[in-house]
Amino acid sequence: MIKDIFRVCQYDFQIPKDLIAQEPASPRDSCRLLVLDRENSSLKVRVFKDIVDYLKEGDVLILNNTKVIKAKLFARRSSGAKLEILLLGEKKKGVWEVLVKPGKRARTGEIINFEGGDCKARIISKTSSGSRILDFRPLDVDQFISKTGAVPLPPYIKKEIQDPDDYQTVYAKCKGAVAAPTAGLHFTPELIRRIEKKGVKILYITLHCSLATFRPVKCEDIRNHQIESEMVEVSSLVAKIINKAKKNQQRIIAVGTTTIRSLESAASLGKGPLVKAFSGSTNLYITPGYKFKIVDALITNFHTPASTNLILVSAFAEPSQIQQSYIYAKDKEFRFYSFGDAMLII
Repeated sequence: MIKDIFRVCQYDFQIPKDLIAQEPASPRDSCRLLVLDRENSSLKVRVFKDIVDYLKEGDVLILNNTKVIKAKLFARRSSGAKLEILLLGEKKKGVWEVLVKPGKRARTGEIINFEGGDCKARIISKTSSGSRILDFRPLDVDQFISKTGAVPLPPYIKKEIQDPDDYQTVYAKCKGAVAAPTAGLHFTPELIRRIEKKGVKILYITLHCSLATFRPVKCEDIRNHQIESEMVEVSSLVAKIINKAKKNQQRIIAVGTTTIRSLESAASLGKGPLVKAFSGSTNLYITPGYKFKIVDALITNFHTPASTNLILVSAFAEPSQIQQSYIYAKDKEFRFYSFGDAMLII
């Protein structure tokens, strides 16, 4: 166990720029997979499609089927100055919380004009975090962004993607995310078929990933960080199947930190290790010492320094195990972050 597990500096793993993946593996399931066995702290290097070897009949594999919207827009002030707009979430019909770059130029009450059509919006307020609230009414925002918006890539990806679907999982269905649940990017339709053929039950939840994915923890003590709320949907059918599997001592395997947070949020509603149907927002923030109620194994990516995702996986394993895993991955020149290689923690 590393000392001072609640100090943010313990999660500040510096990754060389040349190891930050700028494009997805092709095919998706050809990326590398680092398998961490928590019981003996062993590490094995495999290929992601070998994930099937670590699954068995009766396992329940749960994925996040959120779909990234074309949330990046371009606009101009009445003066002609350029603005970049990132949609964060719809507060009510036609009213959105957004990030504006450069923020200093976006003043309350101002009308901004969007490129790609005769479309306008009014800045009606500024939030405590520095974002803006935009009133698009009567504009049909969904239709507008589908025609003129761009997929918002993480800031560490400098290369333009050739196909917007590269930043979507193959099972993406429910629109609403501004960031992809990247652990799921490694799955292909054929790999999913192979997993099902092995007798693994595949289920889907929805968590709309927000900008919080990219925001590092800045508090010296990580427990003082406040995570932003994100919308979650766990159906009654999914809850029922999970509860039956837990009763039968079958494994629940989460694909991604968003899936863990969704399931643990739904489990925290009731008594005992049972999931309840859940539709609403969660700001569940998982740090070392958290007692996981539902998930037995985790498929995840390599995360950015001091991120809530990195802190979560350090809680699921041990901080020292994750630290050693990242050191090992760097030494073996694994590819990091959204388009990078994957981990399986068992």
